[in-house]
Formats: sequence, structure tokens, C-alpha cells
Amino acid sequence: MSETTEANWCEGLYEAKAAELILYGRALGLSHSEAEDVLQETFVALLQRGQPPSRPDHYCVRSFRNRALNYRRSLWRRLAREVESHRWFERSPGETPQERAAMRRLAELPVEQREVIVLKIWHEYTFEEIGELLETSPNTVAGRYRYGLQKLKACLKGATYERDETIGDTFAFVGAAPPLGET
Repeated sequence: MSETTEANWCEGLYEAKAAELILYGRALGLSHSEAEDVLQETFVALLQRGQPPSRPDHYCVRSFRNRALNYRRSLWRRLAREVESHRWFERSPGETPQERAAMRRLAELPVEQREVIVLKIWHEYTFEEIGELLETSPNTVAGRYRYGLQKLKACLKGATYERDETIGDTFAFVGAAPPLGET
């Protein structure tokens, strides 16, 4: 594979995964800027590989996760992260109070539950894929997801609830943010 083709491959993967990985980094307890640093390190490492991995998406998320966990282990970074922890999500001018409450509650979940919820909802991974990534059973992953959603539901009183007849679980609908550029 030529250097140009490899760069194009990495560029396409970056465009597809960067925003998801930043959110995943936040779910793992990194600040926004720390997640961006880990993202950059991940893609520098990808570019230095001799050839693309067989499962680029999986390799990218796994590599990001490993780097993020190593990054978190630093004492000084941990202290700085605790100071910034109140800003887990960046505020947007159009967000509703319900969205803000949902983001705050998500940030308050245990890391294991928050990590699974982000991978399941925003990355659209299956429980099997998440289990493989986290090196745990799909049943454990499903339990973390279920318990995390139950905690979110209990905390978000006043939101509209509907029933999903295909799986029989109750879940909350929180209004989506308007597209960028709209007021």
C-alpha cells in the first residue's frame, strides 16, 4: 500500500471516528483536551504502522482506549481532571435543561456503566463487540448497560417515557439539540 493510500485510509478513519472517540475519552474520565491529545497519539501510531490493521474501526477504538487508560494513570493529570470534571460535556447555546440534566447524570454514572452506554449508543457497538473490546463477557456488558440506563431513568424524572415493544424495556426520550448553525 502506498504512503498516499495509507494516509487517505487514516484520514477517512479519522473523519469517521474522531468525534466518537473524543466522547469516549470523556466517558473514560479525560478532559476534552486530554481526549484530543490521546486521539492525536492514536492516529500518529496508526500512521506509523507498516500496513492498516485487519479491523481498522476495532483497532482504532481499542488503541484509543488503551492510550486513554494509560494517560489517566498520571497523578498530575488526574488532579487537573478533577478540577475540570464539572464540564464533562461542552455546553451549547441551544441545549435544553433536559439535555443538560441527561448529560450531567451520564457524567455521574460509574465509569464502567458510562463507558458501555457511550460505546453502545454513540459508537453503535453490539454487546459482543463491547465485551471483546473491554475483555469481559457480553452478559456483563449488557448488565452494565441496563443498570446505567436504569440509573439515568430514575434521575430524569419528568422526561417523557415510552415503551419499546421490540425489547420490552422502558426508556426516556430527551429532545435533541438543533443542528449546528440554527438558532
